[in-house]
Amino acid sequence: MLYLAEVLRKTRVIGSGRAELKLLACQRSEQSWSAVPGEEVIPAPDDANYNAGTLVMVELSAGKQIQRHNEASRQLVSILQNFSRLQEKAKTQEEEIEQWKQSLTYQSQELNRRELEIEARQEQLQQLEAESEKLEQQRQAIDAAQAEVDRLREEFERKTQELEGAWAQLRGEANRLEDQQAQLQQSGLDEEQVRQVEAWLDRLAMAAPDETLPAALTAVLEAVQQQQTGLNRYWQTLEQQRSAAQQLQTEVDQQTQMMQQHWADWRAAQQALEQAQADLQVQQRSLSLKQEYAKALASQLQLQETLYQQVAQLAGAPTKVDVDALERLSLEELQATVADLGNDLEKLSRFVSSQEEELTLQQQAIDDLRSQIQTASEYDRLRLETELADEQDRYQMLNETLVGQRRNLQERQDVLKQHQLVLAKRQGFPPPDDQPQFIDIEPVLTQIEQARQRQAQELQMLEQDIQQSQEALATAQASVNQQANEQNTRWAELQQLDQALRAQIAVAAEHWGKVNTYQDLLQPLQDALTTAQQQADVLAARLNQLQDAAGSHRQAIEELRAAVHGWAGNPVIEGAAL
Repeated sequence: MLYLAEVLRKTRVIGSGRAELKLLACQRSEQSWSAVPGEEVIPAPDDANYNAGTLVMVELSAGKQIQRHNEASRQLVSILQNFSRLQEKAKTQEEEIEQWKQSLTYQSQELNRRELEIEARQEQLQQLEAESEKLEQQRQAIDAAQAEVDRLREEFERKTQELEGAWAQLRGEANRLEDQQAQLQQSGLDEEQVRQVEAWLDRLAMAAPDETLPAALTAVLEAVQQQQTGLNRYWQTLEQQRSAAQQLQTEVDQQTQMMQQHWADWRAAQQALEQAQADLQVQQRSLSLKQEYAKALASQLQLQETLYQQVAQLAGAPTKVDVDALERLSLEELQATVADLGNDLEKLSRFVSSQEEELTLQQQAIDDLRSQIQTASEYDRLRLETELADEQDRYQMLNETLVGQRRNLQERQDVLKQHQLVLAKRQGFPPPDDQPQFIDIEPVLTQIEQARQRQAQELQMLEQDIQQSQEALATAQASVNQQANEQNTRWAELQQLDQALRAQIAVAAEHWGKVNTYQDLLQPLQDALTTAQQQADVLAARLNQLQDAAGSHRQAIEELRAAVHGWAGNPVIEGAAL
């Protein structure tokens, strides 16, 4: 199991004590760590040449035995970067979830509104069906009136034919009577002839038109008029609906023009927002370059500080060692101490060398990424730049760690040399030839300090510039965010207005549909009713003509009857033949 531990060292009179590892956290899963309760400390292995306070990653077995260990700086950087990415991803997911919530809320509201519209349309359809049933009943009544008119027309035609036949017979008899008139005036009529003429006159009188026809025709005309009155009410309703539909269509046309203007304004504002976002990206890129340059300056400043300290150490005296305490040690103890210091120095030297090699490999990886960026596409360049930034962060942290380790190595070398000098002196050997000699390197320190001050001033000015750029960028970011929020709000409003306009267009179309439906239903009824009215008017006119002709017919019959009786020498009895 993997643990994060801190290196502890107990201070000794000579050299440093054995290292121990204080367990701080335990890895539960790939992205999950938990703190180790209490103060759990385990001995460090012999090859753990870490300074006190160094954080290391330790893999322990089930029995708390160390299987492998390494410095945690690079892995901690990766963990922190992954944690940062997870935070950004979680924030993005929260924003997406919030957008989904808003979208679902809007869709729910839209579904409720559609449901209300469907219910309203169902009610309108029910009303339309009821009106259609009424129109169907009226159509049936009109059809019945039409059938009655047709029946009366047929009966009228039949009566007319009978009357025309009677008139033809009457004209034939009249012609024969005229031929015989001269003979009748001289010789007179006998009784048999008078009865025969009376029979003819009675037959002519029976051929008169039916008196029930005018009443039936009047009833039909009244029924047609009633149907026309009811139909006129529907025509008025149709005109009202047509007027309402026309007014609604006018409003829809005006709102459509306004909506088109609103969308044009929104698109213009969107283009301005995209331009502002592009300018903001340029400012962010410029700020990022300045920050990278400031980081590089800070790194150089740190390196110069390290160089200054190292040169100052070379210029000054070596690390202080209690020579009197070494003189009091026995020769065997002093030899053992020198051997321990030599072993520790060798281990630390190997560790620093491995770290130096890793730093060199890290620099090679950075150089490789820079070479790949120069020939990469736009999409790959973004990914490679992110990897380059991560590698540079790792290089920076590893380099900062090595600064202390190099200093610690130098101090241990000085301590070992002083111990070796004391041991050689007590053993009677001359001092080694490689004993350090101190020279005056104060001018070098002065140049390093001057260069460090220049870079510090440049870094300060650059940090001020970065601060100003950050403030300007924050102002621009706030403005862009405000514009984006306004655009999003306006877009939502326009969507609602667009939905409302579509609903109003649907209502207008529904009104026009009702108008056209009423028109399609009423026009055939009106045509049939108009035809029935015209036919009934024609029948009434012909019936009047027929009644006038029937009156003349009866008068002619009576005159002829009187003439026949006069010829026969018999008085005429009024209504005798009737």
